[in-house]
Amino acid sequence: MTLNRPQGKWGIAILAAAVGGLAALGQAPWSLWPLSLLGFGVMFWLFSAVEAPRRAAWLGWSFGTGYFAIALFWIVEPFLVDVGRHGWMAPFALFLMATGFALFWALALWVAQAFSRPRLKLVAGVLSLTLAELVRGVILTGFPWATIGHVWIGHAPAQLAAFGGAGLLTFLLLAIASAPFLFSRKTLGLAAACALLGGIWGAGMLRLQSIKPELSDKIVRVIQPNAAQHLKWDPAYAQQFLLRQLAMTEAAADTPLSAIIWPETSVTTRLDQAGIVLDAMTDAAAGVPVVFGANDLVEDSYRNALAVLDAKGTIAQRYHKHHLVPFGEYVPLGELAARFGIYGMAPQHGGGFASGPGPALIDIAVLGTALPLICYELIFPRHLRSAERPDFILQITNDAWFGNISGPYQHLAQAQLRAIEQGLGVVRSANTGISAIIDPLGMVRAEAPLNRTGFFDEPLPVALAPTLYSRTGDWPITVVFVLLFMGILRAPLRFGD
Repeated sequence: MTLNRPQGKWGIAILAAAVGGLAALGQAPWSLWPLSLLGFGVMFWLFSAVEAPRRAAWLGWSFGTGYFAIALFWIVEPFLVDVGRHGWMAPFALFLMATGFALFWALALWVAQAFSRPRLKLVAGVLSLTLAELVRGVILTGFPWATIGHVWIGHAPAQLAAFGGAGLLTFLLLAIASAPFLFSRKTLGLAAACALLGGIWGAGMLRLQSIKPELSDKIVRVIQPNAAQHLKWDPAYAQQFLLRQLAMTEAAADTPLSAIIWPETSVTTRLDQAGIVLDAMTDAAAGVPVVFGANDLVEDSYRNALAVLDAKGTIAQRYHKHHLVPFGEYVPLGELAARFGIYGMAPQHGGGFASGPGPALIDIAVLGTALPLICYELIFPRHLRSAERPDFILQITNDAWFGNISGPYQHLAQAQLRAIEQGLGVVRSANTGISAIIDPLGMVRAEAPLNRTGFFDEPLPVALAPTLYSRTGDWPITVVFVLLFMGILRAPLRFGD
């Protein structure tokens, strides 16, 4: 049986958007990677028959719009916390993000379509889409969420991120999806796709079996208060949430604790005014350091802070979030925008939060040195490469903003990927979940489920030797892909219709 490709502009768009949405189901929480391979495979099947760059761009944009609409539909959730103020923005946010990110894929296929030889065009499509995803992660501060390669998280091929990060994972998925169309004999193409899939799966399993992460004797308690976002700052409830965290902090432990971790903005009183709260935390912790999140005021500007409360009740370390969420924690030209009723979702005044100076390690007594990250910062692998290597990665976050369906699971999945890339354990405290301790192979060793109140005590995983990716970042693999692309530029090109 021969399948006929749709010929009309809108027929191609509808099919492309549909299979783009199908491909997005490889992302957490569904993690259906075969559907991602199928979706991208159909895209390459359609692309192989396109004859004009404009049609190629239309195909890439339609496919990308369907993909991002499904993968990022959780983005409406933050706007629904305060419906009266922000609810009207929700549909525009999803539409603009889905169609905007799809432009990267439209440009990638437009460029690839310039190659006159059909098989070379497909190779160019794989390379240009991979490069487009790398660019999407950095341009205009970047947003590398729902990257194509994230489909492998939770499966054996994700281990290859230790060598090339999400860029390598993206390339491998696209290479497998395009392989059936690179050969004149379809059976040979399918065999090549299966061989590549089996090879990367086997390589991932080999790494999982050959490396056995060790656990230290340092016990971490992770607190999850489950404070609903619409109630968290309400004075009538804030005291209740604080008492809940204090009770979990002072609960008896089977083994002496090395540190206790509270989530982002778990203390709703500003740091310079939180003396009574800090005294209560010190008493509850009984000599154990407590890491927590709160707002801080520095030079008349509010900052989103992580603080370490030592055994004496003194704030021994502070870290200020440096990569803020656009239109969440700040609004460009915020004072002017406020006059028109446009506000960020978490600012203290029109301009929102001010950013901190940048990544920095903190020392948490006997627990060791940590690279602190607040919420959104964890999705950027470039923020995890510091001059001095930490003992572990520490993330505090408030995923109550992300809803209950896909957002929190995708955020956790990215924490797992960061662990693999860096060869470091991750300690993650989330307000409403999913809190977790993740070992350097990306395996979740303990967790508090979504929308549950509770805590757990777990040994801190011991760091592995530095991975190749932790030493190099994305630059080497980006250069390789660019050089490959430049190599095939020697083939005849044909721009225009």
